[in-house]
Amino acid sequence: MNSKEQKIQNFDPNGVGDISGGLFGLPFTIEESEVVIVPIPWEVTVSYSAGTAQGPQAIKDASPQLDLYEPGVKDAWKLGIAMEEISDEWAATSEALREKADAYIKWLEAGCPEEVESEYEDLPAEVTAKGDELLQWLKQKSLAYLEQGKLVGVLGGDHSTPLGLMHALAEKHEEYGILQIDAHADLRDAYEGFEYSHASIMFNALKLPQVKKLVQVGIRDLAQSEADLAEQSNGRVTTFYDAVLKENMYAGDSWKKECKKIIAQLPQKVYISFDIDGLDPKLCPGTGTPVPGGLEFEQAIYLIKQLVKSGRQIIGFDLCEVAPGDSEWNGNVGARVLMKLCNWMAVSQKRLEAQF
Repeated sequence: MNSKEQKIQNFDPNGVGDISGGLFGLPFTIEESEVVIVPIPWEVTVSYSAGTAQGPQAIKDASPQLDLYEPGVKDAWKLGIAMEEISDEWAATSEALREKADAYIKWLEAGCPEEVESEYEDLPAEVTAKGDELLQWLKQKSLAYLEQGKLVGVLGGDHSTPLGLMHALAEKHEEYGILQIDAHADLRDAYEGFEYSHASIMFNALKLPQVKKLVQVGIRDLAQSEADLAEQSNGRVTTFYDAVLKENMYAGDSWKKECKKIIAQLPQKVYISFDIDGLDPKLCPGTGTPVPGGLEFEQAIYLIKQLVKSGRQIIGFDLCEVAPGDSEWNGNVGARVLMKLCNWMAVSQKRLEAQF
């Protein structure tokens, strides 16, 4: 009997969560797990409220509180989910650069006074260089796990963090689509001069020719340039605005019908990019840029389950922009979203059995 089988025999999924265990209090190592989570404590370019760099730790701390039973999915916990150690090195780099970027953003907001311009002229290039280093680090790490047959998810940090995983998946798959749950379109070109800005993640993802389709859900805060980019994309970008989804439902459409429209726009292979601010901000009050409106928790999970039910395959995901805020609530909700993403990705890949 191997180590994983022994652990499954000895583990009580109904017991008290083991805070000294791994993610969700589970006993599995990365080697024993089907799903590996890569945490990235990074938030250099956030332009409103900071805190997302502490998101991975907040989610890990909250995760043992969760009950492991997944309705409709047989013995989901036996899959094996494990998270890498949170990198102190990337956290320190983020903190140092964030301080510089914050001063630079305040300078921009002040109208770029000329007398201190020399202090900031090299900063965008410095931040972009580190962003590229982070991209390559995550790409190589993700490719190594994918080669081992593991499923990979990224836990941010701000929304710039998962680009390396998107690049890795582009090397493994000829084409895929992205389902983005978000309050913001994130289609800005090098926002505030930062190529790898959190507000530029989808602009950067679309540079990958393998990304055939971007389907955005819950969008309710964007610039004219982003709306124009989507409109002029020849159907490559489809945006389901939060207000339009709500208006359709007020007029009598069901959420099931809206989900069917969303899923119909996606190809067979799908990457899910889940910014927590896509949810109603009562569920994520600590997030960096909260916006009124958004999805309820069960609405978002229903969409993911319907995606899997359609026969589409989730090839990877990220969960970003969770910040601890003033309470454990943010990490608590984030941990629940993370568990659902892990379990339903595994179902879509036939690693778990589900009854819909």
